[in-house]
Amino acid sequence: MPQLLRTQWIPVGLIVLAVVVDLATPHDVTSAPLLMAAPVAAAPLCGVRGIIGVGLTAMVVHAFLARLDGTFGWRAGVANQLTLAAVTALAVLIHRTLRRQDARARRAQHVAAVAQRAVLPRPPSRLGDLHIDARYVPAESEALIGGDLYVVQNTPYGIRMMVGDVRGKGLGAVSAVSADLGAFRYAADEAEDLPQLVTRLERALLREGGRRGGQQQEEGFTTALIAEFSTDLETVRLVNRGHPPPVLLDGQGRATLLEASEEAPPLGMSDLGAWSAPVDSFSFPAGSTLLCYTDGVTESRDATGGFYDPVARLPHVLGRRPHSGGRLVPGQILDLLIQDVRRHAGGRPQDDQAMLALHRADVGDEPVPTERTAPAASPG
Repeated sequence: MPQLLRTQWIPVGLIVLAVVVDLATPHDVTSAPLLMAAPVAAAPLCGVRGIIGVGLTAMVVHAFLARLDGTFGWRAGVANQLTLAAVTALAVLIHRTLRRQDARARRAQHVAAVAQRAVLPRPPSRLGDLHIDARYVPAESEALIGGDLYVVQNTPYGIRMMVGDVRGKGLGAVSAVSADLGAFRYAADEAEDLPQLVTRLERALLREGGRRGGQQQEEGFTTALIAEFSTDLETVRLVNRGHPPPVLLDGQGRATLLEASEEAPPLGMSDLGAWSAPVDSFSFPAGSTLLCYTDGVTESRDATGGFYDPVARLPHVLGRRPHSGGRLVPGQILDLLIQDVRRHAGGRPQDDQAMLALHRADVGDEPVPTERTAPAASPG
């Protein structure tokens, strides 16, 4: 709001500048073009009354300066006055056009937000002792949904989750996300173990690619991190299909990268060959947080071209927060991560970023009450 108030003074500044230029230059030099720019500058900044007020002020100032110079005739006076009136009317039309376009953009954003909630719903905030939160940061603020995804589901075989990134952008990527989520939700309830779950996902994505045909059949794929928690939450089992490995944060904020023991290609590429994707098991102690994300986080570059390193940065970021004697909840960790990635990349996200944090509660866990700085278009 303060920034908006400052920009609304731009038309006034142009009028003041026109007066200074006119008084500082010879009589045959006119500042009328600066005065004509004032109502145009007011078009995106002021309402209709404000634009008309700026235009009338510019006309009065022009008449005064022309009288002062003794040049108020047909050419330097009346013609310029008529031009100022016409420019003011044009500025009003520009303002109304901008308002209509803004209204259409807002409606489109609302539709996109509804679609995002339908395609990529917020995960449950808690499943037993597992506390969960997620964030989605689009690279373009106008596009609230893209090709990144996350899903957490309580199944007969334990809590299972997936974070993924489909190939492509736009509506095609949204359709692929919907297919991936549907395939996971079905397979997660039916498959007895992670290898079966991955196999069923693979088959579902290949069938979907066949139905869609074209480039999606030949080149469509999804990088995915699939996890399964043991019933007592002591262990997390991971299958990584070409996805950035997750980070395990312990209760003291130390970060460990959970890398796969063997590399495997993304889902949807089994028709090119057969690969094994081992199931890697890791200890998941009480008070720990499993932090998963898409490559929009790890491939964010700074001014020197350096990639963002969550293992190196997260302990520093979490340790820098004001100490309040409690633990950060998953949503607060994600917000701090988003802020740090934004700083690293110089502000604007360079790619869509999906993030999922799963925290195993410990005895005496109390969330730290911090002010949340939620990113634009974040669903959770």
